[in-house]
Amino acid sequence: MFELFKAVGLGLMVLLPLVNPLTTVALFLSLSKNMTPSERNQQARMASIYVFAIMMVTFYAGTVVLSTFGISISGLRIAGGLIVSFIGFRMLFSTSADEEVHHKKNIKYPYKNKMVNIAFVPLAMPSTAGPGTIAMIISWVSTVNEDIYFSSWISDLAPILVFFIISIIVWIALRSSSAIMHVIGSSGIEAISRLMGFLLVCMGVQFIINGVLEVISDYGV
Repeated sequence: MFELFKAVGLGLMVLLPLVNPLTTVALFLSLSKNMTPSERNQQARMASIYVFAIMMVTFYAGTVVLSTFGISISGLRIAGGLIVSFIGFRMLFSTSADEEVHHKKNIKYPYKNKMVNIAFVPLAMPSTAGPGTIAMIISWVSTVNEDIYFSSWISDLAPILVFFIISIIVWIALRSSSAIMHVIGSSGIEAISRLMGFLLVCMGVQFIINGVLEVISDYGV
């Protein structure tokens, strides 16, 4: 049992800094400012489920999926960087006028007032289970297959527990965003949205740089 706790603790120490729930909370605050509390809770629940599913699929079939479609880790980083940069630009240069016009359109045509699903993109991927997390999980798989540090049943059970605990942490963090939103108000959310947009652009560019450097390293360009 001590070995199981040790394996789970090591997995959490490696993955939690990459998952970075605080960054996801800031992004969630920016994107869900026009949602009702029930809608935010639904998006938080779905995002945590998606995070768990992405990590499980990556651990058990990530290498096979990437090799089947001919996708490299560097390509995954570049694609994730483009997605993150696009979302960041939209948040950074969004105007209150555009939001007001959109709000008026929703009032005029109530049947078109449909909640935007942000649980999978960008909350679960690439904000939480992004290219760095996926690359780390795939390298974890190769390490488990090559070097056996724990018993076989621990190697089988520990990843599931680690991914489940991380998804619970993400869910708790996102659920607390409603209280945070109530405290800081709309002006605070607007400031966080612009700041988060700038940080996402920087993160996206860094993802792209890392991917390009990996391509140069792999192919010796």
